[in-house]
Amino acid sequence: MQRKKKQILDAARALFNENGYHDVTIRMIALKMNMSSGNLNYHYKKREDIFEALYFEMVSEFDDRVHALNETEVSIEQIKIDVERSMKRMLDYTFFWTDLYNLLSISTTVNDHFQAVYKKRVEGCFLLFEKMQEKGLMQDASFELEYNFLAERMINYGNTWLYSSGLYSNKSNPYTIDYHVNIFLSILFPFLTLQGKEEVQKLIPAIFE
Repeated sequence: MQRKKKQILDAARALFNENGYHDVTIRMIALKMNMSSGNLNYHYKKREDIFEALYFEMVSEFDDRVHALNETEVSIEQIKIDVERSMKRMLDYTFFWTDLYNLLSISTTVNDHFQAVYKKRVEGCFLLFEKMQEKGLMQDASFELEYNFLAERMINYGNTWLYSSGLYSNKSNPYTIDYHVNIFLSILFPFLTLQGKEEVQKLIPAIFE
């Protein structure tokens, strides 16, 4: 049972990524699976159920990383690795991120979870900033809301980089992922100490040439 449901989710995700969620029907998913619509409905009653299952499949890895942040040893290199992993994970669910705001209106369950996760991501940013300051990598805020604004910028870029980049039309190109990872790090760069900036320069020297 679980194996078949996973196969359905994989088939649906491929179709959603290729055509967009709104242009894929239950019948199209069933045809890709070589099964009847009735048999597919035994596992998922409607397309929205598949969407919700895919969403929670996607965010399970993100949730695990937020929970593990307290025990994570922070460095510029680790931040780069984590951002790259997140972006590659997002590519696997392109359909969601390239139509984010429309898809959030489909399911109250997904929307509520996404909003709750947003708050956790802000908290995660502040925990990251605190750990970086403890290691001498990040400056103290120069005004009260400075790092609130920084967290907002980081999260908003994380939500929209895929939509704005056009990478979904050329997702086999690893250079483009690297480019957007570097943009993300550049958001942090002005707030780093000299030590933090030197670590970035050693890690990605090409952008400083």
